[in-house]
Amino acid sequence: TEPQAGSDLSMVRTKATPQPDGTYRLKGQKIFITYGEHDYTENIIHLVLARIDGAPEGVKGISLLAVPKFHVNADGSLGARNDVKCVSIEHKLGIHASPTAVMAYGEKEGATGYLIGEPHRGLEYMFIMMNAARLSVGLEGVAVAERAYQRALSWSRERMQGKPVGVQGAKTSPIIQHPDVKRMLLTMKSTTEAMRALAYWTSALLDRARKHPDDTERRRCQAMVDLLIPVVKGWSTEMGIEVASLGIQVHGGMGFIEETGAAQHLRDARITTIYEGTTGIQANDLVGRKMGREEGRTAMALIAEIEKVPVELARASDANLKAIGESLTAAVERLRETVQWVSKTYPSNPAAVAAGSVYVLKLMGITLGGWMLARGAGIAARQLAKGEGEADFLKGKILTARFFADHVMAQAPALSAAITRGAESVLAVEEAQL
Repeated sequence: TEPQAGSDLSMVRTKATPQPDGTYRLKGQKIFITYGEHDYTENIIHLVLARIDGAPEGVKGISLLAVPKFHVNADGSLGARNDVKCVSIEHKLGIHASPTAVMAYGEKEGATGYLIGEPHRGLEYMFIMMNAARLSVGLEGVAVAERAYQRALSWSRERMQGKPVGVQGAKTSPIIQHPDVKRMLLTMKSTTEAMRALAYWTSALLDRARKHPDDTERRRCQAMVDLLIPVVKGWSTEMGIEVASLGIQVHGGMGFIEETGAAQHLRDARITTIYEGTTGIQANDLVGRKMGREEGRTAMALIAEIEKVPVELARASDANLKAIGESLTAAVERLRETVQWVSKTYPSNPAAVAAGSVYVLKLMGITLGGWMLARGAGIAARQLAKGEGEADFLKGKILTARFFADHVMAQAPALSAAITRGAESVLAVEEAQL
């Protein structure tokens, strides 16, 4: 990232000048560099995007170079300081334990850098790392949501306030007994479990894409991973913020006091929808490269997999499982209609699709999350029937999936309508009218 080049890397200005010894001299400034300066290690190797002299304009002219903080001698020992330094550490809303640096390259003779791979392929190389980073940031959303839930759950069991609604002769009770507090906790719990399951399933697909012995299966799994990573990154981080915010609400006024610790989760979560590609960028990637340009083939194959679960749940005698299956059927039907609309509309009117792309991402997230929880509920029911496992844990899985079906997947029709009918009201507004 540079001051003028945030999400738009075509505007990168850092220059790399070839040297007779095969190295490059870099001059430029970078911002928002995580751990750009620290004392955890003796040396720091910066991976830097730069333009070699005479490179083409745009992203096709970007190269990737390794720039060490200290030069390394032939015997492996550290040598002289390279011409790269930290200008300042940013003061941020959250993630205070992670130093975010402004870096200057080449304020004197130029920072020595070593070309990685071939010239002008830097963006291609960077995206190998970027997909892994986006999956990891999605897991950050899961992690902060889980911690926020644990803290809120603990508080709600200890905080005595009010009497339960509708209970005659009740005494002052823990707030966990109040229906609205229970609703917030269930929202936090169900959403976090859905996010985690989706992230883990995507990670398992990534393993299969890399290691499965069958080439056809590897390619199928990789296509699924490519489709899912924007959802894991975008939806999980957006929901991580929502869960962290609910955590503050459960604490009431004490949630607004820093000493409680609930506020830190919200501050730390807020960056996750921004770095490694904003939610809007994830959504545009999803509807553009992952749906529009391949006519939704991978998405439709995924939908076919999802549709198997409601069929299984419909055979169950448990009313909760049947209700979960019905909600999943309704959500996946809305997702199918949306994918078909995106595939049809994107080639001729990509702006209309982009106007609602974040809603597409959210619809896909809640449908996939509901699918994950529905699968888990089915497994839990089978274990209960066999007398296996811990009964309260397994019953909790079924009831959590039921809550998600009733409260979260119920949003699917509204999201679908906003996607297919909402573009006109976005695109009709002129800049001067905002």
